[in-house]
Amino acid sequence: MASKLHFIPIIPLFFILSSLLSPATVYSAVDNRQPVRGDINSWCATTPHPATCKFFMARAGYNFKPKCRDDFRTMTVEVAMERALHAQRHAKELEKHCHSRRKKMVWLDCDKLVDDTIFQLNNTVRGLKTNCSAFDAQTWLSAALTNIHTCQAGSVQLNVSHFFRPVVSFNVSELISNSLAVNGVLLDEQNSTTASAAADGGDGGREFPSWLTAGDRRLLQSASVRSKANYVVSKDGKGQFRSIQAAINYATSRRKGNQRIVIYIKRGVYNENVQIGSNMNKIMLVGDGLRYTIITGSRSVASGFTTYSTATVGVDGLNFIARGITFRNTAGPQKAQAVALRSASDLSVFYACSFEGYQDTLFVLAQRQFYKSCYIYGTIDFIFGNAAVVFQNCVIYVRKPLWGQSNVVTAQGRADPFQNTGISIHNCRVMAAPDLKPVIRSYKTYLGRPWQQYSRTVFLKTYLDSLVNPQGWMPWENSKFGLTTLYYGEYKNFGPGGSTRSRVKWPGYHIITSSTEASKFTVASLIAGRSWLPSAGVPFTAGL
Repeated sequence: MASKLHFIPIIPLFFILSSLLSPATVYSAVDNRQPVRGDINSWCATTPHPATCKFFMARAGYNFKPKCRDDFRTMTVEVAMERALHAQRHAKELEKHCHSRRKKMVWLDCDKLVDDTIFQLNNTVRGLKTNCSAFDAQTWLSAALTNIHTCQAGSVQLNVSHFFRPVVSFNVSELISNSLAVNGVLLDEQNSTTASAAADGGDGGREFPSWLTAGDRRLLQSASVRSKANYVVSKDGKGQFRSIQAAINYATSRRKGNQRIVIYIKRGVYNENVQIGSNMNKIMLVGDGLRYTIITGSRSVASGFTTYSTATVGVDGLNFIARGITFRNTAGPQKAQAVALRSASDLSVFYACSFEGYQDTLFVLAQRQFYKSCYIYGTIDFIFGNAAVVFQNCVIYVRKPLWGQSNVVTAQGRADPFQNTGISIHNCRVMAAPDLKPVIRSYKTYLGRPWQQYSRTVFLKTYLDSLVNPQGWMPWENSKFGLTTLYYGEYKNFGPGGSTRSRVKWPGYHIITSSTEASKFTVASLIAGRSWLPSAGVPFTAGL
Protein backbone atom coordinates (compact mmCIF):
# COMPACT_ATOMS: atom_id res chain seq x y z
CA MET A 1 0.00 0.00 0.00
CA ALA A 2 1.20 3.49 -0.77
CA SER A 3 2.29 5.37 2.31
CA LYS A 4 2.93 8.91 3.46
CA LEU A 5 6.33 10.37 4.16
CA HIS A 6 7.75 11.41 7.49
CA PHE A 7 8.94 14.99 7.80
CA ILE A 8 12.71 14.74 8.23
CA PRO A 9 14.37 18.12 8.81
CA ILE A 10 17.22 18.89 6.42
CA ILE A 11 20.19 20.38 8.33
CA PRO A 12 23.25 21.92 6.68
CA LEU A 13 26.61 20.44 7.66
CA PHE A 14 27.76 23.52 9.54
CA PHE A 15 24.89 22.98 11.98
CA ILE A 16 25.62 19.33 12.64
CA LEU A 17 26.95 20.30 16.06
CA SER A 18 23.42 21.09 17.18
CA SER A 19 22.65 17.37 17.06
CA LEU A 20 25.15 16.81 19.88
CA LEU A 21 22.76 18.54 22.28
CA SER A 22 20.41 15.95 23.67
CA PRO A 23 16.66 16.59 23.16
CA ALA A 24 16.14 16.00 26.87
CA THR A 25 18.55 18.80 27.70
CA VAL A 26 17.01 21.13 25.14
CA TYR A 27 13.42 20.61 26.17
CA SER A 28 14.29 20.69 29.84
CA ALA A 29 15.81 24.10 29.28
CA VAL A 30 12.82 25.28 27.27
CA ASP A 31 10.42 24.20 29.98
CA ASN A 32 12.34 26.09 32.66
CA ARG A 33 10.10 28.90 33.89
CA GLN A 34 13.00 30.77 35.49
CA PRO A 35 14.14 33.94 33.68
CA VAL A 36 17.27 33.55 31.57
CA ARG A 37 20.14 35.85 32.46
CA GLY A 38 22.94 36.69 30.04
CA ASP A 39 23.49 37.45 26.39
CA ILE A 40 21.72 36.13 23.32
CA ASN A 41 23.78 32.93 23.45
CA SER A 42 22.32 32.10 26.84
CA TRP A 43 18.81 32.58 25.51
CA CYS A 44 19.54 30.50 22.42
CA ALA A 45 20.76 27.70 24.67
CA THR A 46 17.16 27.29 25.87
CA THR A 47 15.87 26.44 22.37
CA PRO A 48 15.67 23.05 20.61
CA HIS A 49 18.17 24.25 17.95
CA PRO A 50 20.68 26.48 19.77
CA ALA A 51 23.42 26.46 17.09
CA THR A 52 20.97 27.60 14.42
CA CYS A 53 19.59 30.24 16.78
CA LYS A 54 23.03 31.67 17.63
CA PHE A 55 24.22 31.76 14.02
CA PHE A 56 21.20 33.58 12.61
CA MET A 57 20.73 35.86 15.61
CA ALA A 58 24.31 37.04 15.08
CA ARG A 59 23.70 37.55 11.35
CA ALA A 60 20.59 39.60 12.16
CA GLY A 61 22.57 41.77 14.57
CA TYR A 62 20.83 40.53 17.73
CA ASN A 63 23.87 40.64 20.04
CA PHE A 64 22.24 42.51 22.95
CA LYS A 65 20.55 41.00 26.00
CA PRO A 66 16.80 40.47 25.65
CA LYS A 67 14.98 41.94 28.61
CA CYS A 68 12.53 39.07 28.97
CA ARG A 69 11.13 35.97 27.27
CA ASP A 70 8.56 38.08 25.38
CA ASP A 71 11.37 40.07 23.73
CA PHE A 72 13.29 36.91 22.87
CA ARG A 73 10.14 35.37 21.38
CA THR A 74 9.69 38.33 19.02
CA MET A 75 13.33 38.07 18.00
CA THR A 76 13.04 34.35 17.19
CA VAL A 77 10.00 34.98 14.97
CA GLU A 78 11.69 37.89 13.18
CA VAL A 79 14.76 35.77 12.43
CA ALA A 80 12.54 32.94 11.16
CA MET A 81 10.83 35.48 8.92
CA GLU A 82 14.15 36.68 7.49
CA ARG A 83 15.13 33.12 6.54
CA ALA A 84 11.66 32.37 5.17
CA LEU A 85 11.93 35.42 2.91
CA HIS A 86 15.27 34.08 1.72
CA ALA A 87 13.64 30.72 0.93
CA GLN A 88 10.81 32.53 -0.84
CA ARG A 89 13.27 34.30 -3.15
CA HIS A 90 14.85 30.98 -4.07
CA ALA A 91 11.43 29.43 -4.66
CA LYS A 92 10.58 32.19 -7.13
CA GLU A 93 13.89 31.71 -8.95
CA LEU A 94 13.32 27.98 -9.37
CA GLU A 95 10.28 28.43 -11.60
CA LYS A 96 12.31 29.02 -14.75
CA HIS A 97 14.15 25.73 -14.17
CA CYS A 98 11.01 23.60 -13.86
CA HIS A 99 11.30 21.76 -17.16
CA SER A 100 9.48 18.59 -16.12
CA ARG A 101 5.84 18.12 -15.12
CA ARG A 102 6.88 16.75 -11.72
CA LYS A 103 9.09 19.74 -10.94
CA LYS A 104 6.39 22.15 -12.06
CA MET A 105 3.79 20.36 -9.93
CA VAL A 106 5.92 20.53 -6.78
CA TRP A 107 6.96 24.11 -7.52
CA LEU A 108 3.32 25.20 -7.67
CA ASP A 109 2.76 23.64 -4.23
CA CYS A 110 5.95 24.97 -2.66
CA ASP A 111 5.62 28.48 -4.05
CA LYS A 112 2.16 28.71 -2.50
CA LEU A 113 3.18 27.05 0.77
CA VAL A 114 6.25 29.24 1.28
CA ASP A 115 4.14 32.32 0.55
CA ASP A 116 1.68 31.13 3.18
CA THR A 117 4.52 30.58 5.65
CA ILE A 118 5.49 34.24 5.16
CA PHE A 119 1.83 35.17 5.71
CA GLN A 120 1.67 33.20 8.99
CA LEU A 121 4.96 34.61 10.28
CA ASN A 122 3.80 38.13 9.39
CA ASN A 123 0.59 37.45 11.30
CA THR A 124 2.66 36.39 14.29
CA VAL A 125 5.00 39.39 14.20
CA ARG A 126 2.08 41.82 13.92
CA GLY A 127 0.11 39.94 16.55
CA LEU A 128 2.92 39.98 19.09
CA LYS A 129 3.21 43.74 18.67
CA THR A 130 -0.53 44.17 19.30
CA ASN A 131 -0.81 41.74 22.21
CA CYS A 132 -2.32 38.74 20.46
CA SER A 133 -2.77 35.66 22.61
CA ALA A 134 0.02 33.10 22.87
CA PHE A 135 -2.55 30.58 21.61
CA ASP A 136 -3.03 32.54 18.37
CA ALA A 137 0.73 32.86 17.93
CA GLN A 138 1.21 29.13 18.47
CA THR A 139 -1.49 28.37 15.90
CA TRP A 140 0.12 30.56 13.24
CA LEU A 141 3.62 29.26 13.96
CA SER A 142 2.36 25.68 13.84
CA ALA A 143 0.83 26.35 10.42
CA ALA A 144 4.04 27.99 9.17
CA LEU A 145 6.07 24.92 10.11
CA THR A 146 3.49 22.54 8.63
CA ASN A 147 3.67 24.42 5.31
CA ILE A 148 7.43 23.90 5.04
CA HIS A 149 7.05 20.20 5.87
CA THR A 150 4.27 19.84 3.30
CA CYS A 151 6.48 21.35 0.59
CA GLN A 152 9.26 18.97 1.56
CA ALA A 153 6.94 15.94 1.56
CA GLY A 154 5.65 16.77 -1.93
CA SER A 155 9.18 17.06 -3.34
CA VAL A 156 10.08 13.66 -1.91
CA GLN A 157 6.81 12.15 -3.12
CA LEU A 158 7.52 13.11 -6.74
CA ASN A 159 11.25 12.34 -6.40
CA VAL A 160 12.50 15.90 -6.98
CA SER A 161 13.72 16.65 -3.44
CA HIS A 162 17.27 17.49 -4.60
CA PHE A 163 15.89 20.17 -6.92
CA PHE A 164 13.90 21.80 -4.10
CA ARG A 165 16.56 21.54 -1.40
CA PRO A 166 17.41 25.27 -1.66
CA VAL A 167 13.82 26.03 -0.61
CA VAL A 168 13.45 23.65 2.33
CA SER A 169 16.98 23.64 3.75
CA PHE A 170 17.46 27.27 4.74
CA ASN A 171 16.95 26.41 8.40
CA VAL A 172 13.45 27.84 8.33
CA SER A 173 12.01 24.75 10.03
CA GLU A 174 14.50 24.90 12.89
CA LEU A 175 13.98 28.61 13.44
CA ILE A 176 10.19 28.24 13.48
CA SER A 177 10.59 25.28 15.85
CA ASN A 178 12.60 27.55 18.18
CA SER A 179 9.83 30.15 18.05
CA LEU A 180 7.25 27.48 18.88
CA ALA A 181 9.28 26.34 21.89
CA VAL A 182 9.76 29.84 23.29
CA ASN A 183 6.12 30.78 22.76
CA GLY A 184 5.06 27.40 24.17
CA VAL A 185 6.40 28.35 27.60
CA LEU A 186 4.37 31.56 27.55
CA LEU A 187 1.33 29.66 26.29
CA ASP A 188 1.50 27.25 29.22
CA GLU A 189 1.61 30.15 31.62
CA GLN A 190 -1.26 31.97 29.89
CA ASN A 191 -3.58 28.96 29.74
CA SER A 192 -2.99 27.39 33.13
CA THR A 193 -6.70 27.58 34.04
CA THR A 194 -8.23 26.65 30.68
CA ALA A 195 -8.44 22.90 31.24
CA SER A 196 -10.24 23.19 34.57
CA ALA A 197 -12.76 25.62 33.12
CA ALA A 198 -13.47 23.29 30.22
CA ALA A 199 -13.82 20.32 32.54
CA ASP A 200 -16.64 22.10 34.30
CA GLY A 201 -18.60 21.97 31.07
CA GLY A 202 -17.78 25.47 29.90
CA ASP A 203 -20.28 26.65 27.38
CA GLY A 204 -21.67 23.16 26.83
CA GLY A 205 -25.24 24.35 26.96
CA ARG A 206 -24.76 27.06 24.38
CA GLU A 207 -25.96 26.42 20.88
CA PHE A 208 -23.07 28.08 19.09
CA PRO A 209 -19.36 28.68 19.78
CA SER A 210 -18.01 32.25 19.94
CA TRP A 211 -15.56 32.60 17.06
CA LEU A 212 -18.50 33.19 14.67
CA THR A 213 -20.26 36.54 14.57
CA ALA A 214 -23.95 36.88 15.38
CA GLY A 215 -24.57 37.41 11.67
CA ASP A 216 -22.77 34.20 10.71
CA ARG A 217 -24.69 32.34 13.38
CA ARG A 218 -27.98 33.49 11.93
CA LEU A 219 -26.83 32.48 8.44
CA LEU A 220 -26.03 28.94 9.50
CA GLN A 221 -29.30 28.58 11.41
CA SER A 222 -31.46 30.23 8.81
CA ALA A 223 -33.57 28.11 6.51
CA SER A 224 -33.66 31.07 4.13
CA VAL A 225 -29.89 31.57 3.89
CA ARG A 226 -30.01 30.72 0.17
CA SER A 227 -32.27 33.69 -0.52
CA LYS A 228 -29.76 35.93 1.25
CA ALA A 229 -26.84 34.82 -0.90
CA ASN A 230 -24.74 37.43 -2.64
CA TYR A 231 -24.19 35.17 -5.63
CA VAL A 232 -25.80 32.05 -7.07
CA VAL A 233 -24.12 29.19 -8.94
CA SER A 234 -26.32 26.92 -11.03
CA LYS A 235 -25.66 24.19 -13.59
CA ASP A 236 -28.76 25.21 -15.55
CA GLY A 237 -27.64 28.78 -16.09
CA LYS A 238 -30.30 30.30 -13.81
CA GLY A 239 -27.70 31.74 -11.46
CA GLN A 240 -25.05 34.37 -12.15
CA PHE A 241 -22.42 31.64 -12.58
CA ARG A 242 -22.14 28.06 -13.78
CA SER A 243 -18.74 27.55 -12.11
CA ILE A 244 -18.04 27.69 -8.37
CA GLN A 245 -14.51 28.95 -8.93
CA ALA A 246 -15.74 31.72 -11.23
CA ALA A 247 -18.20 32.87 -8.55
CA ILE A 248 -15.53 32.89 -5.84
CA ASN A 249 -13.04 34.78 -8.03
CA TYR A 250 -15.62 37.39 -9.01
CA ALA A 251 -16.98 37.81 -5.50
CA THR A 252 -13.60 38.33 -3.86
CA SER A 253 -12.43 40.73 -6.58
CA ARG A 254 -15.52 42.90 -6.03
CA ARG A 255 -15.57 42.72 -2.24
CA LYS A 256 -16.02 45.98 -0.36
CA GLY A 257 -14.80 45.96 3.20
CA ASN A 258 -14.61 42.76 5.21
CA GLN A 259 -18.17 41.53 4.96
CA ARG A 260 -19.09 37.86 4.67
CA ILE A 261 -19.65 36.66 1.08
CA VAL A 262 -22.38 34.03 0.76
CA ILE A 263 -22.43 31.91 -2.39
CA TYR A 264 -25.40 29.63 -2.94
CA ILE A 265 -24.58 26.54 -5.02
CA LYS A 266 -27.76 25.02 -6.40
CA ARG A 267 -28.23 21.29 -6.62
CA GLY A 268 -26.07 19.54 -9.19
CA VAL A 269 -22.76 17.76 -9.64
CA TYR A 270 -19.96 20.27 -10.19
CA ASN A 271 -16.91 18.63 -11.72
CA GLU A 272 -14.19 21.14 -10.94
CA ASN A 273 -11.18 21.69 -8.71
CA VAL A 274 -11.80 24.72 -6.52
CA GLN A 275 -9.13 26.82 -4.81
CA ILE A 276 -9.94 29.40 -2.14
CA GLY A 277 -6.72 31.33 -1.58
CA SER A 278 -5.36 32.87 1.59
CA ASN A 279 -6.55 36.29 0.38
CA MET A 280 -10.13 35.01 -0.02
CA ASN A 281 -11.43 35.42 3.52
CA LYS A 282 -14.92 35.04 4.96
CA ILE A 283 -16.40 32.95 2.15
CA MET A 284 -19.51 30.89 2.88
CA LEU A 285 -20.61 28.16 0.46
CA VAL A 286 -24.19 26.97 0.92
CA GLY A 287 -25.60 24.00 -0.95
CA ASP A 288 -29.03 22.41 -1.31
CA GLY A 289 -27.95 19.61 1.04
CA LEU A 290 -25.18 17.06 0.94
CA ARG A 291 -27.23 14.71 -1.24
CA TYR A 292 -27.88 17.31 -3.86
CA THR A 293 -24.95 19.74 -4.12
CA ILE A 294 -21.78 17.84 -4.96
CA ILE A 295 -18.31 19.12 -5.87
CA THR A 296 -16.25 16.34 -7.41
CA GLY A 297 -12.82 15.69 -8.87
CA SER A 298 -10.54 12.72 -9.54
CA ARG A 299 -6.94 13.84 -9.07
CA SER A 300 -4.64 11.33 -7.37
CA VAL A 301 -1.01 10.64 -6.56
CA ALA A 302 -1.14 7.71 -9.00
CA SER A 303 -1.98 10.13 -11.80
CA GLY A 304 1.05 12.33 -11.07
CA PHE A 305 -0.10 14.83 -8.45
CA THR A 306 1.25 15.46 -4.96
CA THR A 307 -1.12 14.60 -2.13
CA TYR A 308 -1.53 18.34 -1.52
CA SER A 309 -2.54 19.07 -5.12
CA THR A 310 -4.99 16.16 -5.45
CA ALA A 311 -7.63 18.08 -3.48
CA THR A 312 -10.96 18.58 -5.21
CA VAL A 313 -11.42 21.68 -3.03
CA GLY A 314 -8.58 23.49 -1.27
CA VAL A 315 -9.35 26.21 1.29
CA ASP A 316 -6.84 28.65 2.81
CA GLY A 317 -8.84 31.83 3.42
CA LEU A 318 -9.73 32.80 6.97
CA ASN A 319 -13.20 32.12 8.45
CA PHE A 320 -14.44 29.79 5.72
CA ILE A 321 -17.88 28.21 6.23
CA ALA A 322 -19.55 25.41 4.26
CA ARG A 323 -23.05 24.05 4.77
CA GLY A 324 -24.97 21.31 3.00
CA ILE A 325 -22.33 20.27 0.43
CA THR A 326 -20.59 17.02 -0.54
CA PHE A 327 -16.87 17.20 -1.32
CA ARG A 328 -15.87 14.15 -3.35
CA ASN A 329 -12.82 12.55 -4.94
CA THR A 330 -13.68 9.70 -7.32
CA ALA A 331 -10.13 8.44 -8.01
CA GLY A 332 -10.98 5.20 -6.18
CA PRO A 333 -8.95 2.87 -3.97
CA GLN A 334 -6.56 1.88 -6.77
CA LYS A 335 -5.18 5.41 -7.19
CA ALA A 336 -3.61 5.82 -3.70
CA GLN A 337 -3.81 9.25 -2.08
CA ALA A 338 -6.71 11.30 -3.43
CA VAL A 339 -8.04 14.21 -1.36
CA ALA A 340 -11.64 15.41 -1.46
CA LEU A 341 -11.11 18.49 0.76
CA ARG A 342 -7.90 20.16 1.92
CA SER A 343 -8.33 22.89 4.51
CA ALA A 344 -5.84 25.22 6.16
CA SER A 345 -8.51 27.81 6.87
CA ASP A 346 -8.20 29.22 10.37
CA LEU A 347 -11.44 29.50 12.36
CA SER A 348 -13.35 27.50 9.75
CA VAL A 349 -16.59 25.57 10.06
CA PHE A 350 -18.08 22.69 8.07
CA TYR A 351 -21.70 21.97 8.95
CA ALA A 352 -23.88 19.14 7.60
CA CYS A 353 -21.37 18.35 4.86
CA SER A 354 -20.04 15.07 3.45
CA PHE A 355 -16.49 14.13 2.47
CA GLU A 356 -16.16 11.12 0.18
CA GLY A 357 -13.03 9.33 -0.97
CA TYR A 358 -10.82 6.38 -0.15
CA GLN A 359 -7.20 7.03 0.89
CA ASP A 360 -6.61 10.53 2.33
CA THR A 361 -10.17 11.81 1.91
CA LEU A 362 -10.02 14.76 4.32
CA PHE A 363 -6.77 16.71 4.63
CA VAL A 364 -7.07 18.87 7.75
CA LEU A 365 -3.81 20.57 6.92
CA ALA A 366 -3.41 23.36 9.49
CA GLN A 367 -4.96 25.87 11.93
CA ARG A 368 -8.28 25.73 13.84
CA GLN A 369 -11.19 23.84 12.27
CA PHE A 370 -14.58 22.57 13.42
CA TYR A 371 -16.78 19.91 11.78
CA LYS A 372 -20.36 19.44 12.95
CA SER A 373 -22.90 16.82 11.87
CA CYS A 374 -20.79 15.74 8.90
CA TYR A 375 -20.22 12.41 7.14
CA ILE A 376 -16.69 11.25 6.30
CA TYR A 377 -16.03 8.23 4.06
CA GLY A 378 -12.68 6.58 3.41
CA THR A 379 -10.24 3.70 3.85
CA ILE A 380 -6.61 4.57 4.70
CA ASP A 381 -5.59 7.63 6.77
CA PHE A 382 -8.76 9.28 5.58
CA ILE A 383 -8.77 11.98 8.23
CA PHE A 384 -5.20 13.30 8.26
CA GLY A 385 -3.12 16.45 8.63
CA ASN A 386 -1.80 18.78 11.30
CA ALA A 387 -4.68 21.10 12.15
CA ALA A 388 -6.18 21.62 15.57
CA VAL A 389 -9.53 20.12 14.66
CA VAL A 390 -12.63 18.90 16.46
CA PHE A 391 -15.29 16.66 14.93
CA GLN A 392 -18.61 16.67 16.77
CA ASN A 393 -21.69 14.52 16.09
CA CYS A 394 -20.18 13.25 12.85
CA VAL A 395 -20.57 9.82 11.26
CA ILE A 396 -17.31 8.26 10.09
CA TYR A 397 -17.93 5.55 7.49
CA VAL A 398 -15.12 3.10 6.78
CA ARG A 399 -15.24 1.77 3.22
CA LYS A 400 -13.96 -1.42 1.62
CA PRO A 401 -10.24 -1.04 0.73
CA LEU A 402 -8.18 -3.04 -1.74
CA TRP A 403 -7.58 -6.67 -0.89
CA GLY A 404 -4.79 -6.99 1.66
CA GLN A 405 -5.08 -3.44 2.94
CA SER A 406 -6.08 -2.38 6.45
CA ASN A 407 -8.31 0.59 7.13
CA VAL A 408 -6.98 3.43 9.29
CA VAL A 409 -9.31 6.26 10.28
CA THR A 410 -6.73 8.91 11.25
CA ALA A 411 -3.10 9.83 10.56
CA GLN A 412 -2.31 12.97 12.52
CA GLY A 413 0.80 14.90 11.43
CA ARG A 414 2.20 16.74 14.45
CA ALA A 415 5.95 16.88 13.77
CA ASP A 416 7.03 19.21 16.59
CA PRO A 417 6.26 18.74 20.30
CA PHE A 418 5.29 22.39 20.68
CA GLN A 419 2.69 22.51 17.89
CA ASN A 420 -0.76 23.02 19.44
CA THR A 421 -2.40 20.63 16.99
CA GLY A 422 -4.34 17.39 17.14
CA ILE A 423 -7.44 15.53 15.97
CA SER A 424 -10.33 15.24 18.42
CA ILE A 425 -13.33 13.05 17.55
CA HIS A 426 -16.11 13.83 20.03
CA ASN A 427 -19.62 12.36 20.27
CA CYS A 428 -19.27 10.74 16.86
CA ARG A 429 -19.90 7.28 15.36
CA VAL A 430 -17.38 5.03 13.60
CA MET A 431 -19.19 2.51 11.42
CA ALA A 432 -18.83 0.29 8.36
CA ALA A 433 -19.99 1.77 5.07
CA PRO A 434 -22.44 -0.34 3.02
CA ASP A 435 -19.67 -1.76 0.78
CA LEU A 436 -17.63 -2.94 3.80
CA LYS A 437 -20.47 -4.45 5.82
CA PRO A 438 -20.78 -7.75 3.90
CA VAL A 439 -17.02 -8.42 4.13
CA ILE A 440 -16.28 -6.71 7.43
CA ARG A 441 -14.35 -9.71 8.82
CA SER A 442 -11.97 -9.74 5.87
CA TYR A 443 -10.40 -6.37 6.72
CA LYS A 444 -8.90 -4.87 9.86
CA THR A 445 -9.83 -1.34 10.89
CA TYR A 446 -7.80 0.84 13.26
CA LEU A 447 -8.49 4.23 14.84
CA GLY A 448 -5.18 5.75 13.82
CA ARG A 449 -1.46 5.46 13.19
CA PRO A 450 1.44 7.91 13.74
CA TRP A 451 2.17 9.74 10.52
CA GLN A 452 4.60 11.99 12.40
CA GLN A 453 6.62 11.62 15.59
CA TYR A 454 4.32 13.63 17.88
CA SER A 455 1.03 12.49 16.36
CA ARG A 456 -1.91 13.39 18.63
CA THR A 457 -5.45 11.99 18.30
CA VAL A 458 -8.26 11.32 20.78
CA PHE A 459 -11.70 9.73 20.59
CA LEU A 460 -14.10 11.09 23.22
CA LYS A 461 -17.53 9.64 24.02
CA THR A 462 -17.73 8.11 20.55
CA TYR A 463 -19.61 5.00 19.39
CA LEU A 464 -17.19 2.45 17.93
CA ASP A 465 -18.84 -0.37 16.01
CA SER A 466 -17.54 -3.93 15.82
CA LEU A 467 -15.28 -3.21 12.86
CA VAL A 468 -12.69 -1.55 15.14
CA ASN A 469 -9.83 -3.95 15.85
CA PRO A 470 -9.46 -4.79 19.57
CA GLN A 471 -5.92 -3.34 19.53
CA GLY A 472 -7.42 -0.05 18.43
CA TRP A 473 -4.32 1.56 16.98
CA MET A 474 -1.78 0.58 14.32
CA PRO A 475 1.98 1.19 14.21
CA TRP A 476 3.51 2.95 11.21
CA GLU A 477 4.40 0.21 8.72
CA ASN A 478 5.31 -2.31 11.44
CA SER A 479 7.91 0.04 12.94
CA LYS A 480 8.27 1.51 16.43
CA PHE A 481 8.20 5.02 15.02
CA GLY A 482 6.60 7.54 17.38
CA LEU A 483 5.27 5.01 19.89
CA THR A 484 6.86 6.80 22.84
CA THR A 485 6.29 10.38 21.63
CA LEU A 486 2.74 10.23 20.22
CA TYR A 487 -0.38 10.93 22.28
CA TYR A 488 -3.36 8.70 21.51
CA GLY A 489 -6.27 8.68 23.91
CA GLU A 490 -9.73 7.26 24.43
CA TYR A 491 -12.31 8.60 26.87
CA LYS A 492 -15.65 6.96 27.61
CA ASN A 493 -16.11 5.45 24.16
CA PHE A 494 -18.78 2.79 23.81
CA GLY A 495 -20.20 0.23 21.41
CA PRO A 496 -18.92 -3.21 20.31
CA GLY A 497 -15.49 -1.79 19.44
CA GLY A 498 -15.22 0.52 22.43
CA SER A 499 -13.59 -1.83 24.94
CA THR A 500 -10.00 -0.87 25.85
CA ARG A 501 -9.05 -4.20 27.46
CA SER A 502 -7.01 -5.40 24.48
CA ARG A 503 -5.68 -2.05 23.32
CA VAL A 504 -2.01 -1.45 22.41
CA LYS A 505 0.44 -1.04 25.30
CA TRP A 506 2.45 1.79 23.78
CA PRO A 507 3.93 4.42 26.13
CA GLY A 508 2.07 7.11 24.17
CA TYR A 509 -1.36 5.46 24.35
CA HIS A 510 -3.70 6.58 27.14
CA ILE A 511 -6.96 5.27 28.49
CA ILE A 512 -8.24 8.60 29.76
CA THR A 513 -10.19 8.46 33.00
CA SER A 514 -9.87 12.10 34.09
CA SER A 515 -12.34 14.65 32.76
CA THR A 516 -9.67 17.31 33.23
CA GLU A 517 -7.32 15.43 30.91
CA ALA A 518 -10.07 14.73 28.37
CA SER A 519 -11.07 18.39 28.40
CA LYS A 520 -7.75 19.37 26.83
CA PHE A 521 -9.17 18.04 23.57
CA THR A 522 -12.56 19.74 23.59
CA VAL A 523 -13.76 22.69 21.52
CA ALA A 524 -12.97 25.06 24.38
CA SER A 525 -9.35 23.96 24.79
CA LEU A 526 -8.00 22.45 21.57
CA ILE A 527 -9.39 25.10 19.21
CA ALA A 528 -10.31 27.89 21.70
CA GLY A 529 -13.80 27.62 20.29
CA ARG A 530 -15.53 29.85 22.83
CA SER A 531 -13.82 32.85 21.24
CA TRP A 532 -14.94 32.30 17.64
CA LEU A 533 -17.50 29.54 17.08
CA PRO A 534 -20.66 31.23 18.40
CA SER A 535 -20.59 33.74 15.58
CA ALA A 536 -20.65 30.93 13.00
CA GLY A 537 -24.07 29.81 14.09
CA VAL A 538 -23.25 26.11 14.22
CA PRO A 539 -24.38 24.16 17.29
CA PHE A 540 -21.49 22.94 19.41
CA THR A 541 -20.49 21.66 22.84
CA ALA A 542 -17.54 23.54 24.33
CA GLY A 543 -16.74 21.02 27.07
CA LEU A 544 -17.25 17.30 27.44
